[in-house]
Amino acid sequence: MREDAEETERERGSREAAFTYAITAAGVAHAITAACSQGNLSQCGCDREKQGYYNQEEGWKWGGCSADIKYGVEFSRRFVDAREIKKTTRRLMNLHNNEAGRKVLEERMKLECKCHGVSGSCTTKTCWTTLPKFREIGYILKDKYNEAVHVEVVRASRLRQPTFLKVKKTQGFRKPMETDLVYIERSPNYCEEDAATGSVGTQGRLCNRTSPHTDGCDLMCCGRGYNTHQYTKVWQCNCKFQWCCFVKCNTCSERTEVFTCK
Repeated sequence: MREDAEETERERGSREAAFTYAITAAGVAHAITAACSQGNLSQCGCDREKQGYYNQEEGWKWGGCSADIKYGVEFSRRFVDAREIKKTTRRLMNLHNNEAGRKVLEERMKLECKCHGVSGSCTTKTCWTTLPKFREIGYILKDKYNEAVHVEVVRASRLRQPTFLKVKKTQGFRKPMETDLVYIERSPNYCEEDAATGSVGTQGRLCNRTSPHTDGCDLMCCGRGYNTHQYTKVWQCNCKFQWCCFVKCNTCSERTEVFTCK
């Protein structure tokens, strides 16, 4: 029974799941850190660890309100990782992706500075750390989703419990990088409807004939082609008030084309 339950979990361990877990963990850390800096939480505030420290090489000192990213990351670990209690392959995958999302956020923290001096001169400078825009983190994780690493589990020799993940189809036990997104099962075919995986397929979806991106008919329709629908839109336009007392309008029309996947 335990093996069957684990297999059910593994079926959902796709790269899409990897992205979801990573961006959720990063999002919690980002939101909590921002709330601390804004004074919205009583348990935390600005990062005072470096306050007043002078960087002789760079010629500036720490000051202002540095974002307490350590608190945000630790809160995310306690909150997001708490549900991963079963010792399964999927647990190792989820924990790795959670940490990868938080690691990307930590690595993208920014240094902001303010100059001080007479008439705008920069004789002294105060610096502090700030959070990046979360959209920036999303873009980075989207790139990592595209480059996600296929992994498999290595089990303990005696109890056969999942111990750690290694990159699949490589010799030895090469572990994925800290900021890699990892998956254990290949994604289902989202082009076709499949009730078992929850995929609704792309048949009948609106697409953009001229777009080279994922909304374009070439990609959206998975090579099946698309249907062209033409219709005429009619509405009242150029309306004017006539004295007295009615509104006179013209009738405007526009011919429109829409495209849907076959």
